[in-house]
Amino acid sequence: MESDPRVLIVAATDDRIEALSQGLDALGWRTVSARTASAGAATLRDFPLDAAVVDLEAMEPDAIDHLRDAALPRSLAVIAVGPADAPAAAGADLIMRRAPHPAQAALRLEQLSRAAVAREEFSLRQATFAARDVDLSLEPKVETPLKILAAGAADRRFLALSNALTAEGAEVVAAPTPYTAFDYLHEAAFDAVVLWGGQDHAPALSIAAGMKRNTRLFHIPLALYLRSVGEVNPADLYNRGLADVAAADTSEQETADRVLSLARTHRRDQAVRIALDQVRASGLMDSATGLFTPEIFAAHLARLASAAQARRRPLSACVLRVAETEAVRAARTGGWLDRAMPQIGAMVSRLVRVEDTAARLAPEVFALALPATPGEAARLAAERIAAVIGCTAFDAGPDRSPFVVEFDIGAASLGDSDSAAVLLERASMNIRRSVR
Repeated sequence: MESDPRVLIVAATDDRIEALSQGLDALGWRTVSARTASAGAATLRDFPLDAAVVDLEAMEPDAIDHLRDAALPRSLAVIAVGPADAPAAAGADLIMRRAPHPAQAALRLEQLSRAAVAREEFSLRQATFAARDVDLSLEPKVETPLKILAAGAADRRFLALSNALTAEGAEVVAAPTPYTAFDYLHEAAFDAVVLWGGQDHAPALSIAAGMKRNTRLFHIPLALYLRSVGEVNPADLYNRGLADVAAADTSEQETADRVLSLARTHRRDQAVRIALDQVRASGLMDSATGLFTPEIFAAHLARLASAAQARRRPLSACVLRVAETEAVRAARTGGWLDRAMPQIGAMVSRLVRVEDTAARLAPEVFALALPATPGEAARLAAERIAAVIGCTAFDAGPDRSPFVVEFDIGAASLGDSDSAAVLLERASMNIRRSVR
């Protein structure tokens, strides 16, 4: 239900957090409030909440640990508001000195919640493959300095921000124009990008727009440092995909701390993504497409279903079956459809989120398991995948026009007493033609 709360607000008073709570409610992130960590913990046991925002003022040092323990077995995303050196700040995913703009908070809560789901998925995937004597692990990574791209024309305050980042141990690469920024982004991996909002915002916003259109750069967090007060509407900037906007009255040091926090979170999440991708090299995947085989998918879906019910999270499954069109029937002649299936499977694999599981159930049937996703959202995700594949032309042989592939799609969400088999069966029964 839309009225169900998603975010816990823990604050001793409403002085610093009330506007944020009201703004999140207006954006669809329904909130429920608690005055103490103990009251918040009781709320977490009653409601399957996605995240918590904690006002550090008057909070006991172990407040965040207390909240996380109460949310188990769910992973709880936590944003703390207050000074980073406050005793109660320990354990927060993100610390912000002041309450963020509601649009910014909603964006970060979405990112942190998805990261929490990805970590849960990794632990389940470890168990699935351990049962087949394959060890998946978070590879110990050699600690290297956080790498920050500072994009924008040279300016006294922007240079001061770069110096503050360097003083904290980050490696800062300066890019004075959007062209040089994209040259660097395509040549090296960065943990965050900070943009200078000079007199003309167009260069900064063009970089942001270009990164959000690029699947490889999409996840890199973007921060904008404004030149003067009252230049832009913050909500508009957050809707463009910026992770943080530092107002002109924000000090260079605080801005640097916020950028580095984004960078650390991104690096940690990337490590989980890489670990989840290890299954491709396990030797147990479908040889043609690299997707889960029916046997491994069934075993993993059973774990997902059990975990979703224990964590009180939604879980959906989708089935995508190649539609019986005239073009497909013609492409079967001579094996041209079979030749296209590895490419189609690879596209399915690339178009799902890292926490989703994609499988090849039969030569022309794919399945998806989407954790923390209700049924209608799952169907929309499958429709988007089908739409992208439907824009691709596949070779049909000499003297024949290329063909396209459409899908019949079914989706279902897990009920309280459903088994994984029942979930997949209901998704198959709900199959209907994808709308193009």
